[in-house]
Amino acid sequence: MVEKKQQNLVEMSFGDHLEELRARIILALVGIGLGLTICMFFSGFFLSLLAKPYLGLHGQTGSPAMLQAITLSEKFLVYMKTALLFSIVISSPWVFYQLWKFISAGLYPHERRLVYIISPVCAVLFIIGALFFLFVIAPVMIRFFISFDVGIESVRTQVTLSSYVNFMFSMMLVFGLCFQMPVAIFALNRIGIVSVEALRKSRKYALLAIFIIAAVVTPSADVISQVALAIPMYILYELGILFCRP
Repeated sequence: MVEKKQQNLVEMSFGDHLEELRARIILALVGIGLGLTICMFFSGFFLSLLAKPYLGLHGQTGSPAMLQAITLSEKFLVYMKTALLFSIVISSPWVFYQLWKFISAGLYPHERRLVYIISPVCAVLFIIGALFFLFVIAPVMIRFFISFDVGIESVRTQVTLSSYVNFMFSMMLVFGLCFQMPVAIFALNRIGIVSVEALRKSRKYALLAIFIIAAVVTPSADVISQVALAIPMYILYELGILFCRP
């Protein structure tokens, strides 16, 4: 039976892989679409969660805490974007399952068993990463930016609703995806691409690569965002090595 599956794996053409990819993408989008339908009813609540780090800390400075909508359609678009963000978070278990099912088409049968372990772990790490930014990193970053003194008293921070939600949207997705590092390391080790010893010897290069990745993927070009992402990523790198130990 195993030999038959391996033979089918070898005979799978490039077109078959594209068809498999198309099917998995459609299924993932269907899951996100269902999540979006549900999240639309709770988008106001989710938007209040996104706004809490800014409105709460901004009020501590003594200045009015508000987010401005400067275009006619901005509030509606932000409402929909918030629903989309949380639909991605909620449907992430399904999306990662479809991703790993596509990847498993190129693996041997004994390696495909990892899909049922890795998929839920990916989803949990993605949700943890997104919520970690929302509740831990975002308040610290916003407090720094609001309290930063440029030396001119008349300068006030006026943030639009759209720019704020776009920032939170991007950073939550970035943190969620970067929290996949332990899974990526574990998968590469189990497949045989990298060894634990090689991962240990490459720590200094990994640290440099992590800071470069953090500088590239963070939407705001500031050191605070980069360091806030790089430190958890390196901790997750060490955690990945720990998981790979026999």
